[in-house]
Amino acid sequence: MQDDDFSLFKSAVRGVKPIAHDRADTGKPRSNKAQITNRRAHAVVTNGETRIDGLSDLFVIDVAAEEELYWVRDGVQDSQMRKLKGGQIHFEGSLDLHGLSVEKARELLWDFLAEACKFEIRCVRVTHGKAARIDGKRPLIKSHVNTWLRQHSQVLGFTSCMPRHGGTGAVYVMLKRTMLEGRDE
Repeated sequence: MQDDDFSLFKSAVRGVKPIAHDRADTGKPRSNKAQITNRRAHAVVTNGETRIDGLSDLFVIDVAAEEELYWVRDGVQDSQMRKLKGGQIHFEGSLDLHGLSVEKARELLWDFLAEACKFEIRCVRVTHGKAARIDGKRPLIKSHVNTWLRQHSQVLGFTSCMPRHGGTGAVYVMLKRTMLEGRDE
């Protein structure tokens, strides 16, 4: 029986050529210094349009790549923030800002929060990434998101996510609701 298996295998692999090298092809190299330099230079370039949204970039709070973010507006109950931090409040929307310029991230964040408030959503997730940079500079989008969320009038508080939802690369954001007519809560 063993000879039959061997002869079947031998006939099945007839004509197959062995691989000449033992290294896997992982695709293109990850570090393209010219592209990275270009993206960094254009990350803060504006297109000349001025959009009034109430979010200021005059003073951006620098945060580290692995730093946990936490902020709460006065009057918000500690128990609600504990639930938010523990991932116990279900987020109903999510926005990913990875790889965007600061201006594009700002625009998308403002529009996303406006839409969430329009539909009376209580909690959303914003993924800003960690952008741990080799040159030691602050994570650009993470620092800006941390600053902008504090300025938005509809944001009650925010905290870094649980690891399963992005950890220190994302935040849960609790929003004000006006309580639509007929809603039971």
